[in-house]
Amino acid sequence: MKQFAIIGLSRFGRRVLEELLDTNIELLIIDKDREVIDFYKDKVTAAYIADAINEEIIRKLIPPTIDAAIVDLGDRLEVSILVTSYLKKIGVKEIIAKAETNDHGEILELVGATRIVFPNKEAAKRITPLLISSLVFSYLPISNEFVIAEIKVPPTLVGKSLIQVDFRRKYRINVIAFRKLDAENYALFSPEYRLEEDDVLLMGGSEQDIGAFGEVEKSKSAPRLTDIFKRLFSRKE
Repeated sequence: MKQFAIIGLSRFGRRVLEELLDTNIELLIIDKDREVIDFYKDKVTAAYIADAINEEIIRKLIPPTIDAAIVDLGDRLEVSILVTSYLKKIGVKEIIAKAETNDHGEILELVGATRIVFPNKEAAKRITPLLISSLVFSYLPISNEFVIAEIKVPPTLVGKSLIQVDFRRKYRINVIAFRKLDAENYALFSPEYRLEEDDVLLMGGSEQDIGAFGEVEKSKSAPRLTDIFKRLFSRKE
C-alpha cells in the first residue's frame, strides 16, 4: 500500500488530501493548526499538530521510505524551503512542493523538490493522477475535454504491436510518440513497432479515456482514476 505525507494543509494541500481520502492509501498529515488537524485526524492514518520548521520533527515523523511527501506551507516561503531540504536529507525520493513564485520554485528545486506546483486550480489536477497510478508519469490538462499524459506501457501490452493494440479504437486515445524509461528525448515509431517493457508513451485523449487506460493494470482495491478525474474537473473554486 502506498504511503504519502502532506506537510502543511493550506489550500492546495487540503485539495490533494480531499482527493486522496477515498483511496486505498495511507495518509500522514502535519500542520500546526489544531483545528485543521482535528477536522481530518479521524480520516487519515496519522495526524500530528506540529511546526515543521523543526528538523527533528520531520526526522521523527516522516519515514524515509515514504512514497511521496507533499509540502504546502502557504505563504511561509522560508519554512517550505527548509522542510523540502529536511525531506531531501532524510532520503525521501519524491518531494512535491507548492511554490508561490517562479523564484520560490527554483529554490525549492535546488534544495531537493522533485516536482514543483503552483497555487492554481490546475495544480491538484496534475498531481493527483500521478500519485494514484504507477503508470502515469506526467499529466497536463489542455482543456476540460483534452489532456496529454506520459504513461508507461502496462505489462499486458508488452510485445504487442501498435496495430495489434489499436489504441484509437480500443481505448479512444492517440499515441503521439514514445521514449525509453531512462531517456528524455521522444521518438516516432511505425505501426509495426512492438511495445517494450521500458517504453513510456506520450498520449492524448479525454481525461476519462486517459484515466481508464491508466487503470489497465490496477487492482480492484485501488482508487478509480476516472472517478477522481471527474471530481477534479467538475470542482469549482
